[in-house]
Amino acid sequence: MSENYRTETDSLGEMQVPEQALYGAQTARAVENFPVSGMPMPRPFLDALAEIKRQAALINHELELLPGHIADAIVKAADDVLAGEHDEQFPVDIFQTGSGTSSNMNMNEVLARLATQLGKGEFKVHPNDHVNLGQSSNDVIPTAIHLAVASQHGQRLQPALAKMERQLDCKAKEFDHILKIGRTHLQDATPVRLGQVFGGYARQVSLAEQRLNLAVAGLNELPLGGTAVGTGLNTHPEFAERVIQGLTCRTGLPLREAENHFEAQAARDALVNVSGTLKSTAVTLAKIANDIRFLGSGPRCGLGELRLPPVQPGSSIMPGKVNPVMAESLLQVCAQVVGCDAAVTLAGLGGNFELNVMMPVMAHNLLFATDLLCNAVTLFTERCLAGIEAEEEHCRAQLEQSLAMVTVLAPVLGYDRAAALAKRAYESGRTIREVCLEETDLGKEELDRLLDPRPMTEPGLHS
Repeated sequence: MSENYRTETDSLGEMQVPEQALYGAQTARAVENFPVSGMPMPRPFLDALAEIKRQAALINHELELLPGHIADAIVKAADDVLAGEHDEQFPVDIFQTGSGTSSNMNMNEVLARLATQLGKGEFKVHPNDHVNLGQSSNDVIPTAIHLAVASQHGQRLQPALAKMERQLDCKAKEFDHILKIGRTHLQDATPVRLGQVFGGYARQVSLAEQRLNLAVAGLNELPLGGTAVGTGLNTHPEFAERVIQGLTCRTGLPLREAENHFEAQAARDALVNVSGTLKSTAVTLAKIANDIRFLGSGPRCGLGELRLPPVQPGSSIMPGKVNPVMAESLLQVCAQVVGCDAAVTLAGLGGNFELNVMMPVMAHNLLFATDLLCNAVTLFTERCLAGIEAEEEHCRAQLEQSLAMVTVLAPVLGYDRAAALAKRAYESGRTIREVCLEETDLGKEELDRLLDPRPMTEPGLHS
């Protein structure tokens, strides 16, 4: 090989490694074996893995299993990785060994070489004997995924959803006086207040938050300590508990050791549950985005009840056209999140005996879905929801034209007669008010009272 490479060895023999690389033979072998997507493992996952290695070094020193100078060097190396100083040193593809061993060894090798460099020749740090002490890929990788997904939810997605909920609630209050026609089956229904509609959206988001929080809470139970198959072989009995305590302090998450390490390593059910809840959140958001873009359709030949903020020109051929692009962006994200959940669900089926062997793709899809939802929700809230205005006069005019207004007359005139009046109004192009004035004994004042849409938006027999 040229002078740009160095020779290193692993249990399979010699391997050529780029001269400037911090990683070693096992990472180089993985890079050679898995040139699949060109996508490395997500940064939040690598951060979580570095946090585990950092804390493991500290605890192994406290347990008198690792010399202090080596532990300190590993901690400093992990801090450098967490600071983003060596991102290019983690090239292993997502579609790798199903246990994530290649990524685990990638981190072990990088931290070992950095720590050795910090020692300036006074000692050598070994990736397995020192950095991976008391650990296995089989318990470390799922622990890192749990940490990464839970952290991203708490730091990014949950605040984004909470902000959306607050904005929707503000619009619900702002629009509470505006009366509009309701719709079921895409057909006219009885009146509602626009504020009630937005209040419904706010509640949808609130419930999505609650479901996600409950699902993500299941990730606080960590597999760390099970090592290879769940027995805890080759790790100190206090190692996992003490490392998890340190991770709790570092992350602020209420972490705990798994009650049963065989379950914790053999299955990834908690991740599948979170993914399914992300999917249900996407369904919630799609409903809201679709409603808002339909209510804003027009500006002259659509429903036209909302005026959406114009954020960019909408057509390369139709001058002046403006499209509901923020809603369309969110809808595409929702579709992608549903696809991510399908991948996670299928990966969850990859648990064979004592280990799931499709973990890296689960990590990618969960973190990708979380990141997409966070970004799309934030943008939709800021660039669409915050600037929505109501077309109050148009809403009022549509109400008067609606045949559904006859509903309130059914207790007075009977269902069959009310239906006949609605049919005649439709056929003649007149309003319910106009037909009733001509064909019933109801006077104008009585009709004005009965056909007042405001009381129709509350429970009761207003007729």
